[in-house]
Parts: sequence; structure tokens; C-alpha cells
Amino acid sequence: MTEELERVDNDSPWKEILEAYFPQAMQFFFPQTVELINWERPHEFLDKEFQQITRKAELGRRYVDKLVKVWQIQGQEIWLLIHVEIQAKSEDIFAERMFSYNLRIFDRFGKPAISLAILCDTDPKWRPNQYSYNYPNTKLNFEFGTVKLLDYQNRWTELEASDNPFATVVMAHLKTQQTTKKPGERKAWKFSLIRRLYELGLQEKDIRNLYRFIDWVMILPKALEAEFWQEFKQFEQEQTMSYITTGERIGYERGKQEQGQTLVLRQLQKRVGELPQEFRERIQTLSLEQLEALDEALLDFTAIEDLLNWLEANQTT
Repeated sequence: MTEELERVDNDSPWKEILEAYFPQAMQFFFPQTVELINWERPHEFLDKEFQQITRKAELGRRYVDKLVKVWQIQGQEIWLLIHVEIQAKSEDIFAERMFSYNLRIFDRFGKPAISLAILCDTDPKWRPNQYSYNYPNTKLNFEFGTVKLLDYQNRWTELEASDNPFATVVMAHLKTQQTTKKPGERKAWKFSLIRRLYELGLQEKDIRNLYRFIDWVMILPKALEAEFWQEFKQFEQEQTMSYITTGERIGYERGKQEQGQTLVLRQLQKRVGELPQEFRERIQTLSLEQLEALDEALLDFTAIEDLLNWLEANQTT
């Protein structure tokens, strides 16, 4: 592997963190929409409904979509379509895709969705926020809300002062981008951001969740990763917390998951032959429980279509 390492599935930590802290994400990124919502009523992720309106051929994609049902203060339900664009491409028809999903939701379920996008790319000029066309007798202007994470570079003090989980998410994302090909600097920032979780006095559950995000996106070369683990272990031993081994437990869980991926990929190759990259990337997004289920199911596979059918039936959006 090269000195600069990047994971193929940086959408996975975004999915996890959005599900764990959805109200906080909305408060952090889209405060105007939040004013409509009654958070005393539980929100609901509409994964099955969203799968009904997406094209199944979109494999290996680098973005995250979550369709969520919330309740307005006035009492009516409202649907939110949250899109996280992990790695934008210049030729991407992004605005058209935002419009298309919004239209499909309305067409399939009769629900107008509030469409919101979080842009994680590095191009300061790329700021899509509408899709439109204009003919003599017909015109359309579809606008959607966007947040550009790059803009938070100039609001670092504000991020440091915030205890919202998504301040940490943005800090980790920005420092990952800024330390490309600077592994030593990335290691220092990774340690600093994790130490900050303890300094904020967060609960163990929150430290574990945010640690997982930081650890996943701020990947280090193996030698520096080993140094980091030693320093972090020493740091935890100096804490007066009751969850001294948080880092070790998370490292163990991650190790089990990576080992499971290796075994499943090896078994699949024996069953159905060489796997296309798109399938490898999808398998790398599976949870430990899903990997264990796939390990059992693949014993009956005879062709790659069996794998595709299993992924479509078992993999969440």
C-alpha cells in the first residue's frame, strides 16, 4: 500500500454517525429546517421506502442518502431526504440527481420531501443548489439546501467550542483532507481530536461513536498507526474514567470486522470467481453481523447473481 492511504468506503462512517445523531446533525447543519420539527416525537429512517425509488444499478457509489420521517410542531408528518456527497466528480449531474430523487419520492409516495445536501468535496467553487429548465410554456426551478464542509475551515474556533457531535465530524473530515500526504501531521491531529472527546466530558457511548468516525476516516500507515495506539493506550491509562479500554475494545471490533471481510472475500472467490471492484466495495461496507450472515449464505451460491441478490436483500442504503 502507498504511504497515503484512503478507505474505499468512507460512506460507512457517515451512515453510522447520521443514524446515531440525526437530530444533532440537523441542528448543526440545517437550523432553519429544525425549527419546523417536534423532536419529542421519534424520527424514523425510511430505508425500505428509499430503496423503492433508487436505481439498483448504482453500485460502488460514493455518497450517502437517508430518507427520514419526522413530525412538524403543528402535528403533520414531513419527510427529509439527507444526501451526503463524499467525493464529488466534476462531471457529476448532482443537481439533477437531487431533483430526480425528490420527484420519485413524490411520485411513489405522494410526499413532498425537504431535500438537503452535505458537500464533502475539496472544490470551493462547486456549490450546486438548484435544478431548473425554462421553456416558453413550461419552466421549473427546484432549489435544495446545501452545506459545504470546506466553509468550516474559517470557523475552526466555533467548531472547537461546540459540543455537538457534528463539530467533531467536520473537524475530522477537514483535517483528513488537509493532511493528505502528511501522515505525521494527521497522526497528531487524530490524537488531538480524540483527546478532545474526553476533555468535553462526553459519555462513553458518545466517545465510542465519535472515535469510530475519527479512526475510520483518519487512516494512518501501519507504522504510525502502531505508534498512535501506544500513545493512546498511555493516554487512557492516565484518565480517571471507568472505561479505560475503550480504544482497545474498538480496535478489537475493527480487527474482527476486517478479518471477517478477508475470509468472506476469499470464500466468495472460490464460489463465484473473481469479484468486480464494485462488489468488493459493497462487502467492505457490511457490518460484522451482516458479514457473518453472508458467510453462511454463500455456501449456497453458485454464480455472482446469487451474491447480487443477497446484497440487494440484506444491505441497507
